[in-house]
Amino acid sequence: PPVYQFIRLRVADREQAQDIAADVFLDFFVALAKRRPPERSLRAWLFRVARNKIYDYYGRRERENMRFTDATLDDWEPVAPTDGPEAALIDKHEVERARLVLGMLVPEQQEVLILRFGQALSIQQTADIMGKSVSAIKSLQFRAVDRLRQMMDDTETESEA
Repeated sequence: PPVYQFIRLRVADREQAQDIAADVFLDFFVALAKRRPPERSLRAWLFRVARNKIYDYYGRRERENMRFTDATLDDWEPVAPTDGPEAALIDKHEVERARLVLGMLVPEQQEVLILRFGQALSIQQTADIMGKSVSAIKSLQFRAVDRLRQMMDDTETESEA
């Protein structure tokens, strides 16, 4: 499920996301058959293959424009308990605001947040998947969280006005 969820956050079409997830695991079995299994982290290897398959699906030009969509964010949305209709309305408003703000981040920032917080991968695993150094991932994550915080504050200020 985590690999499919990662793919689904980037691919709006549910059936296409399922096909890509199936291809990821097919590649894993082919690697095993060729006696070339993942050397360090199976989880990181699976996410890296999924990332490459997503890029293949979108092509080089469209890759720069990949963003969260409403349909795919619903698959990632945390389920929070509510204490009544007021709490439910506030929760819905917060999720909508987060959806809007996440969609405004650049694709690399979205991806690092998905991998680090949505999939709970380590910095090293995220670096392996994204093909970057650990320090680059730390920097990218810091900038993404900082930008997210700024945009959340800005949207909160706008909604109060």
